[in-house]
Amino acid sequence: MDLAQALLLAAAGVATGAVNAVAGGGSLMTFPALLWVGLPPISASVTNSVSVAFGYVGGVLSTKADLKSQTALRWLLPSVILGCVVGCGLLLSTTEGVFAWVAPALVLAASLLMALQDRVTRLLAQPHDQPAWAKIAAVFAIGVYGGYFISAIGVVIMAVLGLVLSDPIRRMVATKNALQLGIGATAAVAYALFGPVVWEAVLALVPGTLLGGFIGGHYGRRLSARALRWIVVGFGLVVSALLFARAL
Repeated sequence: MDLAQALLLAAAGVATGAVNAVAGGGSLMTFPALLWVGLPPISASVTNSVSVAFGYVGGVLSTKADLKSQTALRWLLPSVILGCVVGCGLLLSTTEGVFAWVAPALVLAASLLMALQDRVTRLLAQPHDQPAWAKIAAVFAIGVYGGYFISAIGVVIMAVLGLVLSDPIRRMVATKNALQLGIGATAAVAYALFGPVVWEAVLALVPGTLLGGFIGGHYGRRLSARALRWIVVGFGLVVSALLFARAL
């Protein structure tokens, strides 16, 4: 890896950490950057998962005040971590050719879910009064997605949390940050042990994700729910189109 590639990854890391702390989806920037410097898709995704996990620490620390008395984490975190372990196993069993098409499809699906969150909520009579098993299953699915493809995990988390919790947006963002950290740490350990991680790329990304996480965590609390949602949707749609074009 030359200096220009390292600087590109460092800049992408700052952007990723900041956007992840605000609304999620920031790792949509690092995944294409890793592809651009020459990593195969699965190696890029695995390296991305390890790298962005460090940025989630900054996001949690910056929004920890909004996590006070968040008892839902007692069932949210175990469910999402178990799902993440399953997702990691699925990715390591996927071929490069299949993953090149699955990745943009997942990004697109997550972005559309976020864009249509209000409509989905209205279709459910009492979305926050669903059975406990249904909520656990939904959060488990978040973990599977995050373990399989960390990019845009914040999009998925925010969309699902809007259906299972009745919290104000600031508290929702703080909860999202905590779940991102749980998924990120689990995936990072799994892939560090068993995945094709490119460690020099990780070293280029991590300082930026840490810095960006603190910056985004501070300024993200000032955003409205509507702005938060459409920033994430915009990122998802653009990157999905680019990844589909690359797969052709």
